[in-house]
Amino acid sequence: MPTHVLLLVLLSALMHASWNAIVKSGENKLEEAGLVAGAAAVMSALVLPFVELPASASWPWVITSAAVHQIYFMLVAAAYRAGDMGHTYPLMRGTAPLIVALVSAEVLGETLTIASWAGIGLICGGILLLAVHRHANNRATLIAVANAMVIAFYTVVDGTGVRLSGNALAYVLWLNLLSGIPIFLLVLLRDRPKVLGMMRTSGLTATIGGACKFGAYSLALWAMTQAPVAAIAALRESSVLFGVAISALILRENSGTRRIVTAALIAAGAATLRLA
Repeated sequence: MPTHVLLLVLLSALMHASWNAIVKSGENKLEEAGLVAGAAAVMSALVLPFVELPASASWPWVITSAAVHQIYFMLVAAAYRAGDMGHTYPLMRGTAPLIVALVSAEVLGETLTIASWAGIGLICGGILLLAVHRHANNRATLIAVANAMVIAFYTVVDGTGVRLSGNALAYVLWLNLLSGIPIFLLVLLRDRPKVLGMMRTSGLTATIGGACKFGAYSLALWAMTQAPVAAIAALRESSVLFGVAISALILRENSGTRRIVTAALIAAGAATLRLA
């Protein structure tokens, strides 16, 4: 994996953890997710007039992904209502790349090297070590694992779609637009006064979250055109390091010494993918 691709995926990881922390920190998780997704949709709409349409072959994929993202947003909100970000975020992000790696050969026609498998295994192993502990909330765990399956599904869909699009930026712009509008309208229709009030009081925060969401997936999907989808999916989940740091330092959630071991495993996995 080229160094510049690795660094941009790590930046994507930081941005992804940041917008998830914004959703977690809000009192109303689903509404926060809707506002963040809505902000990303507005930003995409502003850029779309200056970008060519993606190739027609990619449209079924982007529409499918936009629909699946509605489930993703709702499960993200449910997971953060049920448990700490320090537990649910690693589970959601750590399990998905393993699923992607297991199906990538059959679905995407990608053959991973032994070194790539080792890197993916180190990253996912470190993440899951962080997430699984005896004090875990069972409901939060189930929701997080269910969302990991959703994440794996849309990752494979988007990994295919963005390669067919001929234009990674156009693909992600349309994806943000088509996935952001429905969830925003849903929360608006559920409680219009609350959402309008949140837009007035935390509109800037939602805008920052939307920018992070937009940038994070834009970089990730572009990277999937440069390297195997399974490798990018695993490396992107180094966002867990940022997520755990945010959960401990900003959200004041309890974190144990396993963070050091997790950091070492993920760093080793990233280095292995770089050399694979």
